[in-house]
Order: sequence, then C-alpha cells, then structure tokens
Amino acid sequence: MARTGVEKAAATERAEPHVPAVPPPLVSEWLLHLQKERQLSAHTVTAYTSDLARFTIFLGAKAQGAAWDWGTVDRNTIRGFLGFLSRQGLERRSIARSLSAVRGFYRYLHRDEHVSANPARSVRTPKVGRHLPAHLDSGTMQTLIDAALTRAQGGAWNDVRNLAMLELFYATGMRLSELYALDRGDVDLVSLRAKVRGKGRKERIIPFGGPARLANINYESRRDELLGTIGAKADRAAWFLNPRGRRLSRRGIQLAMTGLLSLVDAPEGASVHALRHTFATHLLDAGAELRAVQELLGHASVSTTQIYTHTSVERLKAAYAKAHPRA
Repeated sequence: MARTGVEKAAATERAEPHVPAVPPPLVSEWLLHLQKERQLSAHTVTAYTSDLARFTIFLGAKAQGAAWDWGTVDRNTIRGFLGFLSRQGLERRSIARSLSAVRGFYRYLHRDEHVSANPARSVRTPKVGRHLPAHLDSGTMQTLIDAALTRAQGGAWNDVRNLAMLELFYATGMRLSELYALDRGDVDLVSLRAKVRGKGRKERIIPFGGPARLANINYESRRDELLGTIGAKADRAAWFLNPRGRRLSRRGIQLAMTGLLSLVDAPEGASVHALRHTFATHLLDAGAELRAVQELLGHASVSTTQIYTHTSVERLKAAYAKAHPRA
C-alpha cells in the first residue's frame, strides 16, 4: 500500500530528526528573536528549533509537493499536526511544548503582519499529567555526600571537583545550565553566595553553607594548580574545569553526577535535576516559606514551585498511613 505524504515525512523524520538542516527564513528570524531579544536559554531555542522543523516537515508533506505558505495554515491543520506527533509516540508534554512553539511562532508572524491571524491561538493544549519530581530523602542524600567525600579524600582531580559540584548543587538548587555557566567571579567563598544566570538570563544570588564552601575551597586549590601547569591555554574564567583546563561541558557534569548517584539507592532514573528537587523538598519539609524557595529556585511563578509542596504532602500521607492506627 502506498504511503501518504505525512507517513513519508514521518519515516524521514525518524531517520533524520533534525531536517530541514536550515530552517525557513521566517523561522530563522523568530529563533534569532528568541535568542537575542527574548534572551531565552540555548536549551529552549534548540527545543523550539526541533519543534518547528517537525512542523515544517508536516506542512510540506501535507501539501504533497504543492506550494504552501504560513498563511494557508488553519486551526485544523495545527490540530492535525498534534495528532501526527501523537501517532509518532511523543509524550503529551513534548506535544504541548511543540504547540507552544507553533503558537509563539505565529504570534510573531501576526505581530509583523506576515499572516492575518494566529491559527494556533484557539487550539487546546493537551493535558499534561503532573509528575512528582524524583528526589533523595535526607538519609540517601547524606550517604551520597559521604560517598563523594570518601572519593575526594583519595586526591584524584575529578573526585575533588565532583564533590565541589555535588555540594553546590545540593546547597543552592541551581540548574545544570546554571552551574555549567559559573565563572570564577560568580562564586564568592567569603560571603558564601553564588551568582547564577537563570532562564531568560535573569541573574539571582543564592547563598550556600559551610560544607559547600569547604569543598569548593579544596577544589579551588587543585584548580589553581591545574591552571599553573597548563598555562595560557587554560580557561581562567570558567569555575568548573575538565582536566585539560577547559570549561567542563554539560555532558561532563551529567556524567559526573550520574556516576555519584549510581553509588546510592537513588530513585530510578534520578539525574542531576533530582538534586535540585532534593534541595527544594528538604527546604519545604523543614518549614521554609514557599515564596523564599521560589526565589532561590528562580521560578517565575509560584505555581511551578508548588509541585514540591505536593511531594511533601505525599510523604506526610505515607508516614500517616504507616504509623496511625486508624489510617
């Protein structure tokens, strides 16, 4: 049986998920607008690039070789695109993000009068189930820190650095992208605070405690030795370095933290982000105000932070069910 144009596009996309390699001109303009004017994170721009690539493939396949333009797209076409993504096995969260990308793109086109209306405006966003974030309980977190400390006491460069990163992740709740972007001047080991650039490149100051300070002082000493050995070729601005003296990559940070998490009984699938969840959950469990945690995490809306209150409530319910005779 002959395949339809959309089915052919699906097969092409599975083989080459990033085609078209060069986005259409208006898409490129919008992506540049997001990066330069809106100052969205590189991760968000990359995700929206992929979303609009899929959308472009879908529209081209639907046209079956005929000419098309952005103004010919209507509400039903966009709903068909969401159905196409669902048939490809994308999760609802990813589909919702794709719709957000299309909606934002058409808002840009409408504002600059490239189209007469935004056809995505009235398309309903798929309902996304709210998952409680994976986190480590206090005992497991302490075991993780102890394991990292034991390794660091062996003196290996990576182990000393990894302990410093782990302590900073847990002490501040910063995102992986924020820790990756830390420069030497952003980490104040005297006043115990770090300056990070979050989503939208918004800066915030986060305090940290004595254990994180000590781990980073020890790392700083080893960092200075490395810079002295490598000389001018080293990246003197970046705080966390690889053994070659260059800024440690996001992938390098992920691998380092995943390696440590594998040493303890962490929740299945726990990643670097679990440390951020752990930071927030432990603060709320100890009675910290929701608004304060929101500021520390850099959330634009308190509703995003409220998911951690659900985590705390679930733990209380579990404790109640286990201990109360009438539960």
